[in-house]
Amino acid sequence: PTHQPVEHLASLRAMPGLRVVRPADANETVTAWVDAAAHSGPTALVLSRQNLPVLEGTAGNAGVSRGAYVLTEVGPAAEEGDLPDLVLVASGSEVSVCLEAARRLAEDALRVRVVSMPCWEDFEDQGEEYQASVLPAEVPTLAVEAAATFGWERWADEAVGIDRFGASAPGGTVLTELGIDPSHVAEVAQQLLDDAEPAEVDNP
Repeated sequence: PTHQPVEHLASLRAMPGLRVVRPADANETVTAWVDAAAHSGPTALVLSRQNLPVLEGTAGNAGVSRGAYVLTEVGPAAEEGDLPDLVLVASGSEVSVCLEAARRLAEDALRVRVVSMPCWEDFEDQGEEYQASVLPAEVPTLAVEAAATFGWERWADEAVGIDRFGASAPGGTVLTELGIDPSHVAEVAQQLLDDAEPAEVDNP
């Protein structure tokens, strides 16, 4: 490969005053472009080189401009106000990965929320009430991003990412090898849920 920029997102997010936006599909990209044009400061639009599917629920979604939003919840039906069993949060192309992982987890009767988080900076500017409505603190949360996991501890309990340099191979092969695929995400998510369960205590 020409380069392996696993550290670029973390580096960009560390720059004061810079909005870093990584859209999940074409719809989010349109909103991100409009927001960047209206913003008084600099914005870095981090776009995929590969074709990405257009996702249901992203077109005209005001949550894109708020930095993160609930894209969908899959699994057993829930009463209004019920929290999901798990949250998967991602940016860019990994939102699609999380959607497929969520479907697999739902087969085990888990209710899984998928959150698209294109811009940390915009989400930081939201009030605590909105932040909690998207990422409830009491729900185990797994972040997924094809980059260094540095910084995700602010928003998630665990992260699937790339904390090493990659390899030379077809893109899909490399991502699978590095764990950026639905099977591995579902596996890590299940382990996170298992670890979050209170340990059984034997009565004397």
